[in-house]
Amino acid sequence: MTPPRIAVLTSDTLSALGLTAIIGRMMPRAETVIFTRFEDLVASDDTAFFHFFVSAGHLLPHAAWFLQRQRRVIVLLHGDEAALLPEGFHTLNVCQDEEGLVRDFLRLSRSAHGRPGSEPEAVRRAGAITGRSALTPREREVVCGVVEGLRNKEIAARLGVTEATVISHRKNIAAKLSTSAVSSWTIYAVSRGWIKIEQI
Repeated sequence: MTPPRIAVLTSDTLSALGLTAIIGRMMPRAETVIFTRFEDLVASDDTAFFHFFVSAGHLLPHAAWFLQRQRRVIVLLHGDEAALLPEGFHTLNVCQDEEGLVRDFLRLSRSAHGRPGSEPEAVRRAGAITGRSALTPREREVVCGVVEGLRNKEIAARLGVTEATVISHRKNIAAKLSTSAVSSWTIYAVSRGWIKIEQI
């Protein structure tokens, strides 16, 4: 099966690189192609792209072209630009931290598609972000606390253990999942149904 291709159209190179990294976590097999000019995107084979992530500044002058591909378009917003957009486009606020972007990406994947098999690969494939060893029930509780934004002390109080125990669990979890990134833990927990998107 051919890996999905994702087009990113923005003049902001740093945003494009950051988004590409997040897409890589959400859809590990996806190939992301960055465009800085609309003309270069049009010159490519647009049917080869599963999604277009497009800055509002690029979308507005070329709205007619993007309206024809609206179901595949996600508009990258910087602030209050949503009011300027034609109706019906999915949006992603890029003016937030990585954890916020991942949460919004997960929400978007559920609302934008809403059908089985269309979620990001990390959500669809159990184990996409996983390590080799399964987490214990207590480790799952710690993951959920971290994903909810609780501090070690708050997780310890919730579970009735010491803060040192929580820290120990976090080290074990990081080793098992091969990452300590909260964004990856978020994908892991949501993909298994341990936590709902509304809780994060």
